[in-house]
Amino acid sequence: MPTYDQISVGDTASFTKTIGESDVYLFAGITGDMNPAHVDAVTAAEGMFKQRIAHGMLTASFISTVLAMQLPGPGTIYLGQDVQFRSPVFIGDTITARVEVIEKLEQRKWVKLKTTVTNQDGKLVVDGTATALPPQ
Repeated sequence: MPTYDQISVGDTASFTKTIGESDVYLFAGITGDMNPAHVDAVTAAEGMFKQRIAHGMLTASFISTVLAMQLPGPGTIYLGQDVQFRSPVFIGDTITARVEVIEKLEQRKWVKLKTTVTNQDGKLVVDGTATALPPQ
């Protein structure tokens, strides 16, 4: 795991996962977000996407996976996230969360990262930036 001094602007890392039905139901149970758009196929079929969608925060949570496990890695403290949801993620989609170091904040030894999640077609589904404190 790289420390602040070992991290460079331009460093990248990613994590890929196929979103299964169980992922959506487990996330709904853990968070209490039982929005029919996520857990009720009949109601979702009548909605704007015509089928169930994964929770936006479930999709965005894989950014945390990359930060915690790869870049910066274990011991990282996730300080903040700006996130925009651009497109729905459907059950069965394969998504890739990617982070890229865009700035080193020397005074506090923090890093700023561009964060994106794309689907199997390369379509941007989540966009944003994160701030993290790398391991010391």
